[in-house]
Order: sequence, then structure tokens, then C-alpha cells
Amino acid sequence: MTRTRVVVAVLVVAWLFPLYWMVVTALSAPGAVAAGRQPVLPGAPTLQGLRTAVGEFPFLTWVANSTAVAVVAVLANLVMSLLAGYALAKRRFPGRAAASVFVLATLTVPAEVLLIPQFDLIASIGWVNSFWAVIVPRAADAFGVLLARQAMLAIPDEVIDAARVDGAGELRILAEIVLPVCRPTIAVILTVSFMYRWNEFAWPLTALPDPDRATLPVGLSFLQGQYATDYPTLMSGAVLSVLPVLVLFVAAQRAFVSGLGAQR
Repeated sequence: MTRTRVVVAVLVVAWLFPLYWMVVTALSAPGAVAAGRQPVLPGAPTLQGLRTAVGEFPFLTWVANSTAVAVVAVLANLVMSLLAGYALAKRRFPGRAAASVFVLATLTVPAEVLLIPQFDLIASIGWVNSFWAVIVPRAADAFGVLLARQAMLAIPDEVIDAARVDGAGELRILAEIVLPVCRPTIAVILTVSFMYRWNEFAWPLTALPDPDRATLPVGLSFLQGQYATDYPTLMSGAVLSVLPVLVLFVAAQRAFVSGLGAQR
């Protein structure tokens, strides 16, 4: 038991150290970091990096863009995942097993392979520099669909059939019988989906070339200079970008862990 605690403690320290280094760098003076004298503890903590990030760059605009994109895309993904998962788990139709295998197979396709076809598609419908170009392609993903399907398979078919015999429609069955049982799974889908969409870089960079439309991860790349980088400013922006994800995970931690455990 002692060895297990030691191993866990080492893993926790290894996981937290990058976050700690990021905070220390954000509170350090720009000169100390640029000269290669990054201290373990900031000698004189300063918020100059934070003031530079917020005051000299459209940081709040990037935050608003990321928030709008992430919230709408996550809600759309949740709705699509639950509806598709319910259909694959509890609706009987020809090709249901093949459809599940096809959804699973899409996980093997790298996202980079889809960049050019997706850009050609959004360009053909005039969505370049539109937030819909980032929201709609991420409105559903295989991970959420398969996770919802797996959770709904645990609900006995007899319960669903009894509700149908009593005259309940499919949406009522989903809302009143299935969703209350799947709350932990919903928390997992919300958390993972938000983390992915909040941190996504490649596709927003491709679909939103206008800097005023940039999301936060893309905006942070603008804080890097061509010949030199103000690391306290960059790390101050990175710390602020991590906070929403940490807050969401802490708030949904119990349901998140419960939802992952329910998938075993």
C-alpha cells in the first residue's frame, strides 16, 4: 500500500509540475525568463505578463469566440450523441450493427486527413470566417455516440418496450427513462467534448483566418514573436485558457468518474 501511495504521489507531481511551471513563468519578470534564469520560485511575482496579454492583445475577444464556439458545439454534440446513441442501442432497424461498426471505424480516421475536404466544403457554401464552419463539423463525433450507446445498452429492453406499450413516444422515453439513468455518461460527454473543442487548434486556424475571429488556442499563437517570445505574457494567456477546463472538470469530477466506471 505504501509503494502504491509513493507511485501515485510521483505521478501527481509529474502531472502537476508543468502546470506549476506555467504559473511560475506567468508571474515572473520578462527579463529573467528571456535571460534563461527561470527560477523555481518567482523572486518578485508580477502580473505584468497578464496585463500585457489582456491590454495589448484582443484576448477577451478570443475568449468570447472560444466560449461561443465551444458552448454551441458541445450542446449540439450532446444532443446528437444522445439521439444517435439511443437509435443504435434501442431502436430495431436493418443494418443497426453495421451502422455501429461504421461509427466505430470513423475513430481510425486522422483529423488531419479531413482538413482539405472540410475546407473545400465550407468554402463552397461561404462559411469561411464564419463560426458555423467550426461548430457544424463538430456537432457530432463518434466518441460521444458510442459512449451514449454503451450506456443505453445497460437499460433493459423490457423497460423500453413497456413504455411503448403504454403509449409513450420515443422522445418521451428518452427524456423520462433513458436520460436520468445516463446522467454520469452525459457528464463525461460534456466534459470531454468541451475540453476537445476549447483546445482545438488546427481546424479553427484553417477555417477562421481572420485574427478577429480567432479562438483562444489560435490567439495564443499570436503571442509568440518571430525572433523572441515574451514567455510571461504567453504563459499568462495559457493559464487563463486552462482555467475553464479545470473548473469544469472539478465541478463534474464525481459524475465524470462515475460515468467512466459505468462503461466497464
